Amino acid sequence: MLLVLLMAVLVSCDSNRVFEEHVALKKGTWNVKNELQFRVAISDLLSRYNVYLNVRNGPEYPNSNLFLFMNTVFPDGHIARDTIELTLADYDGRWLGSGMGSVKFSRFLFQKNVRFLQKGDYRFVMEQAMRVPELNGIHDIGLRIEKQ
Repeated sequence: MLLVLLMAVLVSCDSNRVFEEHVALKKGTWNVKNELQFRVAISDLLSRYNVYLNVRNGPEYPNSNLFLFMNTVFPDGHIARDTIELTLADYDGRWLGSGMGSVKFSRFLFQKNVRFLQKGDYRFVMEQAMRVPELNGIHDIGLRIEKQ
């Protein structure tokens, strides 16, 4: 009975998810030339959405923050470019993410209450913007979109 209740809670907590995908980075290294792409089909133009960025980092990550570029390619080909700073550790160097072991998971709200204005495939393309050729300690990057 407890297992059924737990499963119902877990499923209901995720019922607003429209899209979620993660890209595992080989050897926990994000090369500056490695663009991570997520393709999302949007058909509901009336709903509002929240867009999240997910990061899994290890203790070998040398910084407290992560800068990245996000290119949103609309179905008609137009591109919007954002520069984003994600804070992964506090001022004392303690990781802010969750997790039992040394690898921490963090979720960041990128856009809140967004309405997509075009039906079709959107591409979200992320690039690391830390000014180093290879960024060690980033294990996974993900994108999540939820209906409000």
